[in-house]
Amino acid sequence: MSWNEIVIEIPQQHAENLSDELLEAGALSVSVEDADEGTDAEQPIFGEPGIGVIESAWKRSRIVALMEADADTLAVVAAAANASGLDAAPPFTTRPVAEQDWVRLTQSQFDPIHIGENIWVVPSWHEAPDTGGVVLELDPGLAFGTGSHPTTRLCMEWLEKNCHEGMSVLDYGCGSGILAIVAKKMGASTVEGVDIDPQAITSARHNASRNHCEISFYQPEEYSRAMPDRRYDIVVANILSGPLQNLASMLAGKVAPGGFLVLSGILERQKEEVASSYAPFLEMSVWKEQDGWVALFGKSALKT
Repeated sequence: MSWNEIVIEIPQQHAENLSDELLEAGALSVSVEDADEGTDAEQPIFGEPGIGVIESAWKRSRIVALMEADADTLAVVAAAANASGLDAAPPFTTRPVAEQDWVRLTQSQFDPIHIGENIWVVPSWHEAPDTGGVVLELDPGLAFGTGSHPTTRLCMEWLEKNCHEGMSVLDYGCGSGILAIVAKKMGASTVEGVDIDPQAITSARHNASRNHCEISFYQPEEYSRAMPDRRYDIVVANILSGPLQNLASMLAGKVAPGGFLVLSGILERQKEEVASSYAPFLEMSVWKEQDGWVALFGKSALKT
């Protein structure tokens, strides 16, 4: 089967509605890009929970809709424009999409990743390097965390150096479960993961099973009911600065006396703000920075 892409440049206020209506009219997929990408007018859009409304499109947006090659593109665009309330169908161009082995192409973009001193993250379609290191079999998927992002790497490197035999570990915001799996492979005896996303829990359980790791994963409400008073030798949370600040009391309260709290998902400019949120509970310090991202850590006082 062959396909075409419809390319439409549209003002910001119409991008979301027109994208939705293109899908309703028969588009197989739709993406929205910055029409000024690569120019001085390029507009970065990013954000995180708890910091206000984030724009859903660019001031000059480019909609790219995938269609079957024999589809009536003019009729599709006209129907979508009418349904989204536009006075007329916007101008558009089409471009062919070359036939490819999409599975093989996608797989070729993900090679084994070497992290820290001795950790390898290996997709299932690759042979594991014969290094005697710690190997995690993990495919890119719907949940965040494959080891390619600096925030994940920072946490993995910290765990490699500091997680030892017999420790207990909580991975809060576990995503794919990668940090929980690293902790288990480092010798942790009890490892638990928590995430608000049901898909992440499904993914994490699958990944733990394929790596032969016994780890329990929960959504927050389920976790709170199951073990409201449990504390851990290590609590690691790789999320974002807003949620980290909102969760300061809870996360610090999960650290056992003498235990460690590790936080990542923090931009370098956010480190003081996040650390100050934890100051009433733990003194947090920068462990390492990488590509503009920071990992903080703190140690709970021993009981006297």
